[in-house]
Amino acid sequence: NKASCVKGWALSPALLPRLLLPRTGYRRASRGLWTSVQRLLATTGGTDSQLPPFPSQARVVICGGGIVGTSVAYHLAKLGWTDIVLLEQGRLGAGTTRLCAGIVSVAKPISVECQMANYSLNLYQQLEEETGVKTGYANTGSLCLAQNQDRLLSLKRLASRLKVLGISCNVIKSKAVAKLHPLVNIHDLVGALHLPDDAVVSPPDVNHALAVAAAQHGVQILERTTVQQVLVENGHVMAVETDRGSIECEYFVNCAGQWAYELGQASEMKVSIPLHGCEHFYLLTKPLPENLSANNPVVLDMDGRVYVRNWQGGLLSGGFEKNPKPIFTEGRNQLEIQNMQEDWDHFEPMLSSLLRRMPGLESAEILQLVNCPESFTPDMRCLMGETPGVSGYFVLAGMNSSGLAFAGGGGKYLAEWMTYGYPSTDVWPLDIKRFGNLQSSRTFLRHRVMEVMPLLYDLKVPRWDFQTGRQLRTSPLYDRLDTQGARWMEKHGFERPKYFIPQGKDLLSLDQSKTFYKPDWFDIVGAEVKCCKEAVCVVDMSSFTKFELTSTEGEALDLLQHLCANDLDVPVGHIVHTGMLNKRGGYENDCSVVRLSKNSFFIISPSDQPVHCWSWIKKHMPSDPNLHLEDVSWKFTALNLIGPRAMDVLAELSYVSMKPEHFPSMFCKEMSVGYANGIRVMSMTHTGEPGFMLYIPIEYALHVYNEVMSVGQKYGIRNAGYYGLRSLRIEKFFAFWGQDLNAFTTPLECGREFRVKFDKDMDFLGREALVQQRHDGVSRRFVMLVLEDHDTELDVWPWWGEPIYCNGRLAGTTTSSAYSYTLERHVCLGFVSTPPGPDGLPTPITPDFINRGDYEVDIAGQRYSAKAKLYPFSSLFTQQKRRKEDLELSNLQAK
Repeated sequence: NKASCVKGWALSPALLPRLLLPRTGYRRASRGLWTSVQRLLATTGGTDSQLPPFPSQARVVICGGGIVGTSVAYHLAKLGWTDIVLLEQGRLGAGTTRLCAGIVSVAKPISVECQMANYSLNLYQQLEEETGVKTGYANTGSLCLAQNQDRLLSLKRLASRLKVLGISCNVIKSKAVAKLHPLVNIHDLVGALHLPDDAVVSPPDVNHALAVAAAQHGVQILERTTVQQVLVENGHVMAVETDRGSIECEYFVNCAGQWAYELGQASEMKVSIPLHGCEHFYLLTKPLPENLSANNPVVLDMDGRVYVRNWQGGLLSGGFEKNPKPIFTEGRNQLEIQNMQEDWDHFEPMLSSLLRRMPGLESAEILQLVNCPESFTPDMRCLMGETPGVSGYFVLAGMNSSGLAFAGGGGKYLAEWMTYGYPSTDVWPLDIKRFGNLQSSRTFLRHRVMEVMPLLYDLKVPRWDFQTGRQLRTSPLYDRLDTQGARWMEKHGFERPKYFIPQGKDLLSLDQSKTFYKPDWFDIVGAEVKCCKEAVCVVDMSSFTKFELTSTEGEALDLLQHLCANDLDVPVGHIVHTGMLNKRGGYENDCSVVRLSKNSFFIISPSDQPVHCWSWIKKHMPSDPNLHLEDVSWKFTALNLIGPRAMDVLAELSYVSMKPEHFPSMFCKEMSVGYANGIRVMSMTHTGEPGFMLYIPIEYALHVYNEVMSVGQKYGIRNAGYYGLRSLRIEKFFAFWGQDLNAFTTPLECGREFRVKFDKDMDFLGREALVQQRHDGVSRRFVMLVLEDHDTELDVWPWWGEPIYCNGRLAGTTTSSAYSYTLERHVCLGFVSTPPGPDGLPTPITPDFINRGDYEVDIAGQRYSAKAKLYPFSSLFTQQKRRKEDLELSNLQAK
């Protein structure tokens, strides 16, 4: 039979044609990689002939008996939850968990994922002692190989980030790689990252241990029970319908892996869970003739797109190919998915890559090629948290082939979320509310996951963009801006201009230039910034989230006064910058609110916040027919006119004086611009520069833009993009939500106490926490760091997440950075904290501590000295230069 003949062949690609015949029959499970779940059935009382009694009610129902579902059950039980029921459509751990490669590595792209993986490592290490169930845990360590200097740079950046988290790692030379793993061919390597605490485990055994521990804490586990839909009443989870009956419950957790999307769509009230499955292949070899050490490190050769680990005297090797194969779960059950076919033709490039990295495997015998289905999300990050539309419906899914590494930490964070209202760390990068219905299109997901899977091992440099699923949401000005040289990036599906390529520039080289160093667009963005400061620029900022809150009486004001830290009881036409805080005093939203009329407010929030902001307001909004919230993002095109001549352009188009004495700062007025009526003109720019925001009904957008550009010619107007805006706002020390601010950042920590009105008439969310923090003192502060000995031309540029050192001690990390064309230096924003006191508790931070410190910023392992401030630097470097450039401005206007 063809299945049995596979295991006799060596790895040589020359023998592959013999393996390309179609396989038939049922895949044979290999001894030891996948273990039976019969042991667990014995502990829970279930057998094929006798199912345990079916409960009619529970506090929480978890769907999915893989390692993610059992981890959630385990952690909820640990936190004292009772009446937990876990449902599995087949056998426990018989899906992706049974087939996954068993590697637990902390080498992850973002810090919260590194934290999750590190927690999982520690959990799996102690599970055996806690439960008596062997988990196959082996502390092998891992090696991330670099075939070029850019990859080595990315590994150095990762190493800096891991050290902030207290995770052991070392950048090593290629000769050290050979000593750690004798099979690795090092001739084309420039170095590697060694992670000594990484490990391998037996995933089904870890799953079994978690399930045993959960069952010991009272969790009821039911196999061969299919969830059909979740019943919802008044926006809350009420019950779960299965093929064996209904269970009334308060909470439902969707841990259904690759079936999570279908389960969300099948529910009574549809829930969007944007993920899609792909086939994922790895091979197993027979034991090798030379005896490998059981503790040889896992090898991650991302440039070669393969990974390798020891397995029962042989090796297990898989990878992430450039042309993945999506799988379609609609209408297919677990048995069909778990018995997907081998595809040697598809695996051949990864096999060739494996043999280049380990030539000694040429004569190794193949045992099996495994086809393991994995689910992937649109941005390569897992999905976690409470869904925006249904209260009590939680999700933990879409693990992007890191389910084993994330399951422990993800289960812990989700259990904390359900228990305390939010996890113990900021998980916004993983929050399911970062997506909306626009990412739930099946076609979008199929196309995006085919890009995402190869990206897992691709080298990602600063400011890279997804290429699939583009032009999904666009401004009415998209085509007009595109013909004028706009180069685009995407935010929450919305196309936004990065910068504009002047005529005569080499478009191809600019589009393809990706580097950790000074980018090719440096001078282009510099010219846009210069124009913003000296003349006038127009920026399309239509992607901003925009809501209108209205009421018949004072209900809208009352709600905003409760949600916002600042005072919204201002005269009509005034604009208020404010945070919407949680009970900890942290930012759930950072927004600008315009009082349009006595009972009508216009709320402007960040582009990636439509779902999060909507659900936050709705969560606290009373059920009152007189109170109405509407998402009007699609109704308005937003143009930002930045620069000293913006007032001249608008005055000429509206026949109204736009000088500060007639149009004060932070004021909004409905005006005519050109022929168009009803334009909401606001005297603010989100950058700290002078200028105006124009919120234009979309049908007038093209007309207003054309008029602005036409009249602006005499003032030197030009288009500008978000790269220029980033430089302007960072040098003005403006913090942005999602980059600098999050649910754990308070206004007192980032110098925004002036936007908190402690004495306003109505109590607001977070007030109590802020009063306490004001009394105790803050232990960390948001600072601006200007790099002093950093060479913009030759040195690696900062991005975000770089460690900050004060007097040689780790003091914090950067949250965003940009080159300041005004200061002619790189500027980083970030948080620094004081050393803990003798009792180990945080100590208050003072301006004196910040001003007297010697600061360094670690960029890819190299430290650069920096000057820290609590307020924006004045442009001391350029005051003389400005006077000299007055002549250039007059020349610009004359053109």
